[in-house]
Amino acid sequence: MFAAGNDLVSFLEEFAPQRWALPGDVTGLQWGDLSREIAVILLALDFSEEVLEEALVAGASFIFSHHPFLYRPLSRLDLNNRREALVVRALKEDIILYSAHTNLDVAPGGVSHALGDLLGLKNMKTLYPTGREQLEKLVVFIPEGYEDKVRDALAEAGAGWIGNYSHCTYQLLGTGTFLPREGTSPFLGTQGTLEKVREYRLETILFRRDREKVIEALLAAHPYEEVAYDLYPLVNEGQVWGLGRTGELAEQPTLRELARRCSALLQPGYIKILGDPEMKVNKVAILGGSGSEYLDSALQSGAQVFISGDIKFHDAQKAACSGLALIDAGHDATERPVLPVLAGFLKERMKQAGFATEVIISRKTGSLWRVLD
Repeated sequence: MFAAGNDLVSFLEEFAPQRWALPGDVTGLQWGDLSREIAVILLALDFSEEVLEEALVAGASFIFSHHPFLYRPLSRLDLNNRREALVVRALKEDIILYSAHTNLDVAPGGVSHALGDLLGLKNMKTLYPTGREQLEKLVVFIPEGYEDKVRDALAEAGAGWIGNYSHCTYQLLGTGTFLPREGTSPFLGTQGTLEKVREYRLETILFRRDREKVIEALLAAHPYEEVAYDLYPLVNEGQVWGLGRTGELAEQPTLRELARRCSALLQPGYIKILGDPEMKVNKVAILGGSGSEYLDSALQSGAQVFISGDIKFHDAQKAACSGLALIDAGHDATERPVLPVLAGFLKERMKQAGFATEVIISRKTGSLWRVLD
């Protein structure tokens, strides 16, 4: 059995939810019928004529691209326009195109994190936070003997998760009281009689975004006709997502050695460095893609070198004056490490769900530039 397009979108959304995208960004479905079954999904940085040909040869009817192909609304489809004709051809070939742009950039396992893992960075932290999960606490009162059933239902709905630990709750046994009035149908007790029942007070944590489904699961699993529960907003810091990462290297290579490592691992068309090639490097800031806009964050992080792409002249000049070394390995080369990570995630989800859909990575580099010898 193959996954449907909607199944693939669900997996992609799990890895990089659309709500994490920066304001004004274009993410999600570009075109196609998501109800269709997909035998092969092709992952690429960009959609192009070459990538479309590659998909057709491989039998891939679903293409994932990091960069959206349609960034602005089309007012027409002119077949004499090569770009617009490509859209028409993809539609004729029943190709689905789906993109995850800045939401993949900021995802905890996304573009910059994949780059950091490849370069061997440890203790990675977000360079430029763009969002944070809002947390709430749920308190519910459960008759003795039903606490495990309710706890399991809450965990299944997403409550009680702290890091990689699930079913995180605290329970305390006490006495609950209630008096069923006329018109009630009590699970315990009788109308007109004050009841005293052994109940557990169970507390757990949840993401505010999951509140609706958690409460729905609670009400479905709880035996009472009327369920007593409380929700409290928390000031605890939830999961952070954002652009770039900082981290440390286990050893202390020179800037020259680190640049050579980037060249070997990323295989960019070119690589540029700014700073003393023999300086020792320990703390590193990275940002896959275009990093110029976030140079100030790299400066404030205390990093000795900033690795990114598309660094502009005046930003490089500012870095030089501030003593921050730079390695510019190009836009696409610093983003490409995320594709194997995403592929591994999708393959695992396919296996868990019992889908036979194949996940492949484009062999097209996506680089727009050629470097003359």
